[in-house]
Amino acid sequence: MNTKLTPISELGEFGLIDRLTADIKLQHSCSVVGIGDDAAVLNFANLQTVVTTDLLVEGVHFNLTYVPLKHLGYKAVAVNISDICAMNAIPSQITVSIAVSNRFTVEALEELYQGIKLACETYKVDLIGGDTTSSISGLVISVTALGIQTPEKLSYRSGARENHLICVSGNVGAAYMGLQLLERENKIFASDPAMQPDFTGYEYILERQLKPEARLDIVHLLAELNIVPSAMIDISDGLSSELLHICKRSGTGCLIYENKIPIDEQTASMAKEFELDPLVAAMNGGEDYELLFTVPVSYFEQIKAKPQISIIGRITTAAEGANLSMRDGTIIPFDAQGWNALN
Repeated sequence: MNTKLTPISELGEFGLIDRLTADIKLQHSCSVVGIGDDAAVLNFANLQTVVTTDLLVEGVHFNLTYVPLKHLGYKAVAVNISDICAMNAIPSQITVSIAVSNRFTVEALEELYQGIKLACETYKVDLIGGDTTSSISGLVISVTALGIQTPEKLSYRSGARENHLICVSGNVGAAYMGLQLLERENKIFASDPAMQPDFTGYEYILERQLKPEARLDIVHLLAELNIVPSAMIDISDGLSSELLHICKRSGTGCLIYENKIPIDEQTASMAKEFELDPLVAAMNGGEDYELLFTVPVSYFEQIKAKPQISIIGRITTAAEGANLSMRDGTIIPFDAQGWNALN
Protein backbone atom coordinates (compact mmCIF):
# COMPACT_ATOMS: atom_id res chain seq x y z
CA MET A 1 0.00 0.00 0.00
CA ASN A 2 1.46 3.34 -1.09
CA THR A 3 1.01 6.28 1.25
CA LYS A 4 0.32 9.53 -0.57
CA LEU A 5 2.86 12.21 0.33
CA THR A 6 1.64 15.78 0.41
CA PRO A 7 3.67 18.61 -1.17
CA ILE A 8 3.98 21.60 1.16
CA SER A 9 2.68 23.84 -1.63
CA GLU A 10 -0.66 22.03 -1.42
CA LEU A 11 -1.26 23.41 2.10
CA GLY A 12 0.52 26.75 1.96
CA GLU A 13 2.29 28.36 4.92
CA PHE A 14 -0.70 28.86 7.20
CA GLY A 15 -2.28 25.55 6.33
CA LEU A 16 1.03 23.85 7.14
CA ILE A 17 1.29 25.64 10.49
CA ASP A 18 -2.29 24.66 11.35
CA ARG A 19 -1.59 21.02 10.52
CA LEU A 20 1.71 20.79 12.38
CA THR A 21 0.38 22.51 15.51
CA ALA A 22 -3.22 21.24 15.55
CA ASP A 23 -2.91 19.35 18.84
CA ILE A 24 -0.66 21.81 20.69
CA LYS A 25 -2.07 22.60 24.14
CA LEU A 26 -0.67 25.15 26.60
CA GLN A 27 0.53 23.80 29.96
CA HIS A 28 1.74 26.93 31.80
CA SER A 29 -0.47 29.57 33.36
CA CYS A 30 2.12 32.16 32.33
CA SER A 31 1.37 31.31 28.67
CA VAL A 32 -1.64 33.58 28.17
CA VAL A 33 -1.85 33.32 24.36
CA GLY A 34 0.14 30.90 22.22
CA ILE A 35 -0.05 29.99 18.52
CA GLY A 36 -2.87 31.55 16.51
CA ASP A 37 -2.44 35.30 16.92
CA ASP A 38 0.12 37.83 15.67
CA ALA A 39 2.24 37.27 18.77
CA ALA A 40 2.27 35.20 21.93
CA VAL A 41 1.33 36.77 25.26
CA LEU A 42 3.23 35.78 28.41
CA ASN A 43 2.89 36.81 32.03
CA PHE A 44 5.82 35.99 34.32
CA ALA A 45 4.77 38.16 37.29
CA ASN A 46 7.81 38.80 39.52
CA LEU A 47 10.03 36.11 38.03
CA GLN A 48 13.01 36.90 35.83
CA THR A 49 12.95 35.58 32.28
CA VAL A 50 15.89 33.90 30.51
CA VAL A 51 15.90 33.58 26.72
CA THR A 52 18.14 31.54 24.41
CA THR A 53 18.19 30.80 20.68
CA ASP A 54 19.92 28.04 18.75
CA LEU A 55 20.19 27.40 15.02
CA LEU A 56 20.57 23.94 13.45
CA VAL A 57 21.59 23.86 9.77
CA GLU A 58 21.53 20.78 7.55
CA GLY A 59 25.03 19.86 6.42
CA VAL A 60 26.62 21.79 9.30
CA HIS A 61 24.91 20.51 12.46
CA PHE A 62 23.19 17.35 11.22
CA ASN A 63 23.20 14.82 8.38
CA LEU A 64 19.78 13.49 7.40
CA THR A 65 21.39 10.40 5.92
CA TYR A 66 21.53 8.95 9.41
CA VAL A 67 19.60 11.40 11.63
CA PRO A 68 15.86 10.52 11.84
CA LEU A 69 13.63 13.58 11.60
CA LYS A 70 11.80 12.73 14.83
CA HIS A 71 15.11 12.56 16.70
CA LEU A 72 16.19 15.84 15.09
CA GLY A 73 13.02 17.59 16.28
CA TYR A 74 13.56 16.33 19.80
CA LYS A 75 17.24 17.34 19.80
CA ALA A 76 16.49 20.82 18.44
CA VAL A 77 14.35 21.49 21.51
CA ALA A 78 16.56 19.67 24.03
CA VAL A 79 19.70 21.65 23.20
CA ASN A 80 17.85 24.90 23.87
CA ILE A 81 16.29 23.61 27.07
CA SER A 82 19.84 22.71 28.13
CA ASP A 83 20.84 26.39 27.89
CA ILE A 84 17.92 27.33 30.13
CA CYS A 85 19.01 24.66 32.63
CA ALA A 86 22.55 26.08 32.53
CA MET A 87 21.13 29.28 34.04
CA ASN A 88 19.55 27.20 36.84
CA ALA A 89 16.17 28.25 35.43
CA ILE A 90 13.01 26.29 34.66
CA PRO A 91 12.06 26.12 30.95
CA SER A 92 8.57 27.35 30.17
CA GLN A 93 8.06 28.17 26.46
CA ILE A 94 9.65 27.66 23.03
CA THR A 95 9.18 28.98 19.53
CA VAL A 96 10.18 26.93 16.49
CA SER A 97 11.01 28.37 13.06
CA ILE A 98 11.93 26.25 10.05
CA ALA A 99 13.18 26.89 6.53
CA VAL A 100 12.61 23.92 4.21
CA SER A 101 13.31 23.03 0.59
CA ASN A 102 10.72 21.51 -1.73
CA ARG A 103 12.22 18.05 -1.32
CA PHE A 104 10.46 17.80 2.06
CA THR A 105 6.84 16.67 2.20
CA VAL A 106 4.22 17.59 4.77
CA GLU A 107 4.54 14.07 6.21
CA ALA A 108 8.29 14.56 6.68
CA LEU A 109 7.68 17.76 8.63
CA GLU A 110 5.02 16.02 10.71
CA GLU A 111 7.71 13.50 11.69
CA LEU A 112 9.98 16.38 12.71
CA TYR A 113 7.18 17.89 14.79
CA GLN A 114 6.50 14.56 16.49
CA GLY A 115 9.96 14.90 18.04
CA ILE A 116 9.34 18.55 18.91
CA LYS A 117 6.06 17.70 20.62
CA LEU A 118 7.63 14.80 22.52
CA ALA A 119 10.33 17.14 23.84
CA CYS A 120 7.68 19.67 24.86
CA GLU A 121 5.89 16.95 26.83
CA THR A 122 9.13 15.67 28.38
CA TYR A 123 10.32 19.08 29.58
CA LYS A 124 6.82 20.49 30.15
CA VAL A 125 7.21 23.53 27.91
CA ASP A 126 4.68 25.31 25.73
CA LEU A 127 5.18 25.71 21.98
CA ILE A 128 3.87 29.26 21.50
CA GLY A 129 4.89 30.29 18.00
CA GLY A 130 7.48 30.41 15.24
CA ASP A 131 7.73 30.81 11.48
CA THR A 132 8.03 28.76 8.30
CA THR A 133 9.69 29.74 5.05
CA SER A 134 11.30 28.16 2.00
CA SER A 135 14.96 27.26 1.65
CA ILE A 136 17.20 26.53 -1.32
CA SER A 137 19.81 24.74 0.78
CA GLY A 138 17.99 22.08 2.79
CA LEU A 139 16.53 22.23 6.29
CA VAL A 140 17.19 24.97 8.84
CA ILE A 141 15.68 24.86 12.34
CA SER A 142 15.72 27.78 14.77
CA VAL A 143 14.42 27.28 18.30
CA THR A 144 14.05 30.00 20.91
CA ALA A 145 13.51 28.87 24.50
CA LEU A 146 12.34 30.87 27.49
CA GLY A 147 12.67 30.02 31.15
CA ILE A 148 11.88 31.55 34.51
CA GLN A 149 13.55 31.79 37.90
CA THR A 150 13.71 34.06 40.91
CA PRO A 151 16.67 36.48 40.69
CA GLU A 152 18.58 35.00 43.64
CA LYS A 153 18.53 31.48 42.15
CA LEU A 154 19.91 32.28 38.70
CA SER A 155 23.43 31.00 37.96
CA TYR A 156 25.85 32.76 35.64
CA ARG A 157 29.28 31.83 34.31
CA SER A 158 30.90 34.56 36.33
CA GLY A 159 30.45 33.42 39.95
CA ALA A 160 33.20 30.81 40.43
CA ARG A 161 35.69 31.60 43.17
CA GLU A 162 39.00 30.11 44.35
CA ASN A 163 38.59 26.66 45.99
CA HIS A 164 35.03 26.21 44.75
CA LEU A 165 34.37 22.62 43.67
CA ILE A 166 34.07 21.85 39.93
CA CYS A 167 31.20 19.42 39.27
CA VAL A 168 29.78 17.73 36.20
CA SER A 169 26.55 15.77 35.75
CA GLY A 170 26.38 12.40 34.00
CA ASN A 171 29.35 11.55 31.81
CA VAL A 172 31.19 13.19 28.93
CA GLY A 173 32.51 12.15 25.52
CA ALA A 174 29.64 9.80 24.65
CA ALA A 175 27.95 12.02 22.05
CA TYR A 176 31.23 12.62 20.25
CA MET A 177 32.00 8.92 19.99
CA GLY A 178 28.43 8.27 18.83
CA LEU A 179 29.02 10.76 16.03
CA GLN A 180 32.30 9.09 15.06
CA LEU A 181 30.53 5.74 14.83
CA LEU A 182 27.72 7.17 12.69
CA GLU A 183 30.16 8.92 10.36
CA ARG A 184 32.25 5.76 9.93
CA GLU A 185 29.25 3.56 9.14
CA ASN A 186 27.86 6.20 6.77
CA LYS A 187 31.11 6.19 4.77
CA ILE A 188 31.10 2.39 4.61
CA PHE A 189 27.48 2.36 3.44
CA ALA A 190 28.19 5.04 0.81
CA SER A 191 30.98 2.93 -0.69
CA ASP A 192 29.03 -0.35 -0.44
CA PRO A 193 25.25 -0.12 0.15
CA ALA A 194 25.15 -3.88 0.72
CA MET A 195 27.04 -3.36 3.97
CA GLN A 196 24.43 -2.68 6.63
CA PRO A 197 25.66 -0.95 9.81
CA ASP A 198 25.86 -2.97 13.02
CA PHE A 199 25.43 -0.81 16.10
CA THR A 200 25.02 -3.66 18.58
CA GLY A 201 26.57 -2.80 21.93
CA TYR A 202 26.78 0.91 21.19
CA GLU A 203 23.16 1.94 21.60
CA TYR A 204 23.96 4.31 24.49
CA ILE A 205 26.49 6.49 22.65
CA LEU A 206 24.22 6.61 19.60
CA GLU A 207 21.34 7.86 21.72
CA ARG A 208 23.59 10.46 23.32
CA GLN A 209 24.33 11.83 19.83
CA LEU A 210 20.92 11.46 18.20
CA LYS A 211 18.62 12.16 21.16
CA PRO A 212 20.46 14.04 23.90
CA GLU A 213 18.67 15.01 27.09
CA ALA A 214 18.81 18.37 28.84
CA ARG A 215 19.59 17.88 32.54
CA LEU A 216 16.50 19.54 33.98
CA ASP A 217 16.58 16.77 36.59
CA ILE A 218 19.85 18.22 37.92
CA VAL A 219 18.28 21.67 38.25
CA HIS A 220 15.47 20.11 40.30
CA LEU A 221 17.97 18.07 42.35
CA LEU A 222 20.02 21.17 43.22
CA ALA A 223 16.81 22.94 44.25
CA GLU A 224 15.96 20.03 46.56
CA LEU A 225 19.45 20.33 48.09
CA ASN A 226 18.96 24.10 48.41
CA ILE A 227 22.12 24.64 46.36
CA VAL A 228 22.51 27.50 43.88
CA PRO A 229 25.64 26.90 41.76
CA SER A 230 28.12 29.76 41.91
CA ALA A 231 28.72 29.30 38.17
CA MET A 232 27.18 27.00 35.58
CA ILE A 233 27.30 26.18 31.85
CA ASP A 234 26.12 23.29 29.69
CA ILE A 235 28.61 21.14 27.81
CA SER A 236 27.82 21.73 24.15
CA ASP A 237 31.32 22.47 22.83
CA GLY A 238 33.46 20.17 25.01
CA LEU A 239 34.46 20.04 28.67
CA SER A 240 37.71 21.97 28.13
CA SER A 241 36.03 24.82 26.24
CA GLU A 242 33.19 25.18 28.72
CA LEU A 243 35.46 25.15 31.76
CA LEU A 244 37.60 27.85 30.18
CA HIS A 245 34.45 29.94 29.59
CA ILE A 246 33.71 29.79 33.32
CA CYS A 247 37.31 30.64 34.21
CA LYS A 248 37.41 33.59 31.82
CA ARG A 249 34.12 35.07 33.01
CA SER A 250 34.96 34.45 36.68
CA GLY A 251 38.56 35.65 36.44
CA THR A 252 39.96 32.36 37.79
CA GLY A 253 41.98 29.29 36.90
CA CYS A 254 41.13 25.64 37.50
CA LEU A 255 42.60 22.24 38.30
CA ILE A 256 40.79 19.08 37.25
CA TYR A 257 41.79 15.44 37.68
CA GLU A 258 41.88 12.89 34.86
CA ASN A 259 40.75 10.04 37.10
CA LYS A 260 37.70 12.03 38.26
CA ILE A 261 36.30 12.77 34.79
CA PRO A 262 33.26 10.48 34.25
CA ILE A 263 33.54 8.42 31.04
CA ASP A 264 31.05 5.68 30.11
CA GLU A 265 32.29 2.20 29.18
CA GLN A 266 30.84 2.40 25.66
CA THR A 267 32.59 5.73 25.15
CA ALA A 268 35.93 4.28 26.24
CA SER A 269 35.45 1.14 24.13
CA MET A 270 34.53 3.08 21.00
CA ALA A 271 37.45 5.47 21.51
CA LYS A 272 39.89 2.58 21.71
CA GLU A 273 38.37 1.12 18.53
CA PHE A 274 39.21 4.44 16.85
CA GLU A 275 42.67 4.39 18.49
CA LEU A 276 41.71 7.52 20.36
CA ASP A 277 42.36 8.35 24.02
CA PRO A 278 38.94 8.46 25.75
CA LEU A 279 40.17 11.55 27.61
CA VAL A 280 40.38 13.42 24.30
CA ALA A 281 36.74 12.61 23.57
CA ALA A 282 35.73 13.65 27.08
CA MET A 283 37.63 16.94 27.05
CA ASN A 284 37.05 18.04 23.46
CA GLY A 285 34.06 16.12 22.08
CA GLY A 286 31.05 18.29 22.85
CA GLU A 287 27.28 17.78 22.43
CA ASP A 288 26.96 15.97 25.77
CA TYR A 289 24.63 18.66 27.15
CA GLU A 290 25.63 17.77 30.70
CA LEU A 291 25.82 20.56 33.28
CA LEU A 292 29.23 21.81 34.41
CA PHE A 293 29.01 23.89 37.56
CA THR A 294 30.85 25.13 40.62
CA VAL A 295 29.78 25.25 44.26
CA PRO A 296 31.47 26.33 47.51
CA VAL A 297 33.43 23.55 49.23
CA SER A 298 30.89 23.54 52.08
CA TYR A 299 28.57 21.54 49.80
CA PHE A 300 31.10 18.72 49.33
CA GLU A 301 29.26 16.06 51.34
CA GLN A 302 25.87 16.82 49.76
CA ILE A 303 27.24 16.70 46.22
CA LYS A 304 29.43 13.66 46.84
CA ALA A 305 26.37 11.67 47.96
CA LYS A 306 24.65 12.12 44.59
CA PRO A 307 25.69 9.53 41.95
CA GLN A 308 24.37 11.77 39.15
CA ILE A 309 27.17 14.27 39.85
CA SER A 310 30.96 13.94 39.82
CA ILE A 311 33.36 16.33 41.54
CA ILE A 312 36.24 16.63 39.08
CA GLY A 313 38.40 19.41 40.51
CA ARG A 314 38.55 22.87 42.03
CA ILE A 315 38.78 26.50 41.02
CA THR A 316 42.21 28.11 41.40
CA THR A 317 43.63 31.60 40.89
CA ALA A 318 43.83 33.12 37.43
CA ALA A 319 47.61 33.19 37.72
CA GLU A 320 47.72 29.39 38.02
CA GLY A 321 45.87 28.94 34.72
CA ALA A 322 43.80 25.94 33.57
CA ASN A 323 45.46 22.63 34.42
CA LEU A 324 44.79 18.89 34.21
CA SER A 325 46.30 16.47 36.74
CA MET A 326 47.07 13.19 34.95
CA ARG A 327 46.81 9.76 36.57
CA ASP A 328 50.59 9.66 37.09
CA GLY A 329 50.49 12.98 38.95
CA THR A 330 51.81 15.08 36.07
CA ILE A 331 50.20 18.52 35.84
CA ILE A 332 49.64 19.79 32.30
CA PRO A 333 47.96 23.00 31.09
CA PHE A 334 45.02 22.67 28.70
CA ASP A 335 43.23 24.97 26.28
CA ALA A 336 40.00 24.86 24.29
CA GLN A 337 39.93 22.16 21.61
CA GLY A 338 36.17 21.73 21.34
CA TRP A 339 33.63 22.48 18.60
CA ASN A 340 33.81 25.89 16.95
CA ALA A 341 30.57 26.77 15.17
CA LEU A 342 32.34 29.12 12.71
CA ASN A 343 35.01 26.68 11.49
